[in-house]
Amino acid sequence: MNLKFLGAAGEVTGSCYLLETDDYRMLVDCGIHQGRDEDDLTRSSKGVFPFNPASVDAVLLTHAHMDHSGLLPLLVRLGFKGPIMATSATVDFCGVLWRDSANLMREEAEWRTRKNARKGLPPVEPLYTLDDVERAERLLRPVSYDELMHLNSTVQVRFRDAGHILGSAMIEIWLGPSRDVKVVFSGDLGPMKTVMEKNPSIIEDADFVVIESTYGDRFHKDNESTREEFRSVITEALSSRGKVLIPTFVVDRAQRILYELNLFQRAYPQANSVPIFFDSPMGAKATDIYRDHPEMLSQELQSFIRAGDDPFSPRNLRHVSTVDDSRSINQMSHALVMAGSGMCTGGRIVHHLKHNLWRESCHVIFVGYQARGTLGRRLVDGERVLKIAGEEINVQAKIHTINGFSAHGDKRDLLTWAGHFESGPLFLVTHGEPKSSEALAKSLGDMGYRAMVPRRGEEINLRKPDVVPGVQPVIPLQRSQREEVLEALAEIGSLSVGLRDRMSEGEIPRDVVALIESSRTLLKTAERLRQ
Repeated sequence: MNLKFLGAAGEVTGSCYLLETDDYRMLVDCGIHQGRDEDDLTRSSKGVFPFNPASVDAVLLTHAHMDHSGLLPLLVRLGFKGPIMATSATVDFCGVLWRDSANLMREEAEWRTRKNARKGLPPVEPLYTLDDVERAERLLRPVSYDELMHLNSTVQVRFRDAGHILGSAMIEIWLGPSRDVKVVFSGDLGPMKTVMEKNPSIIEDADFVVIESTYGDRFHKDNESTREEFRSVITEALSSRGKVLIPTFVVDRAQRILYELNLFQRAYPQANSVPIFFDSPMGAKATDIYRDHPEMLSQELQSFIRAGDDPFSPRNLRHVSTVDDSRSINQMSHALVMAGSGMCTGGRIVHHLKHNLWRESCHVIFVGYQARGTLGRRLVDGERVLKIAGEEINVQAKIHTINGFSAHGDKRDLLTWAGHFESGPLFLVTHGEPKSSEALAKSLGDMGYRAMVPRRGEEINLRKPDVVPGVQPVIPLQRSQREEVLEALAEIGSLSVGLRDRMSEGEIPRDVVALIESSRTLLKTAERLRQ
């Protein structure tokens, strides 16, 4: 039994994990590296996967976001023929997102082919086509939350609600004829108290937990503070009488912003006259999918719907379909524009930025994570001169970042969810930049759990968990640190004697599992240092 980390290890995007038993191979997610694959959507498919796609028996998909699902049509193109298991909402989203991706790849390939022709170079092929998307769609198999499924005689799986986006799942996997090993994949984990979806499910037992760490080193503002910040920024931006640009992820973030704008208009009726352009045909389709699955929405949104209101239709909302209509928005001086992509790596937001970033009256509001290497990240990091669509732009616009709308849980949420595990699992911390992943691993260790940050390409033998944590480097101690360690060791020795006496008399401490795991870690560290 082996688990190999093929993506989202030491980085946020590109989730892909290969889980193998003696008679079964499965992938958990198969996503694009945003900021890398998206910069070269026409590169050769050679070497994308360090395994033979035809040898994989099944794919378990946590959710539809492209950094989790975006390479599945390529996997199919290269020979995968098994089922792609996902919730019904995820199945619906995949068709929309994959088709958009294939169209972008085709357009990019055509543009590069024309460029190459002038240089006498060969034509360029996209990573995958609409035909590949259609073949991948035929392999999608909708599953229900909380249903235990047998993939074969030695593999059982169950999807649980992750509270991240509509249809997102964490996945429990039991391996072996006697359910010998249990692995849990958190997927992208939502806040413990969500606005859009239902709260994440609680799981209490596992041997291994692959946990995301996008915000493993920081805390979000609460919902009320976030709404107050959003309304303050929107009010300031609208008062400038310029354009307000909101780069949005078409799944979840766009719907959340539409809902927040709806609430904003109710609180500030004077804002009702400002035109709101949702410049994303794909976003309109995604919003319809939200409407098709009200049973997966939060109680807050369900109450809104029961009252006869559409949470995703603020007043003066205009859906933009054609490219010409999108360009015509540039003629307007005062409007609020929502468009993808959320990280500004492509889509219609790019031309809106090109035509407005140089204006002092323009406000750009980022409401989601911006991966390294993306145009969005460069704006958030404060770069003042950028090249967009071949033109150098001097950035004069005001840039705002609001993290509280994130569909990812923050450090508090992640630790709260993890704290429900009573079986002392090993946490494998992924899906985060190094600083964030290492911070979460340390916090889990402080709670008494074992935790490590796998490297990309690293493989773990699930039958031998004792060898997993690896050897930590010995750090030279300063005098004060040495004295502190010696005092701590003396205190541990004293407490251990007292604890041993209590347990000999039959008393079992409440946190005995965490205590045992912490003790084992301490003993291993002491033994290693003694050598």
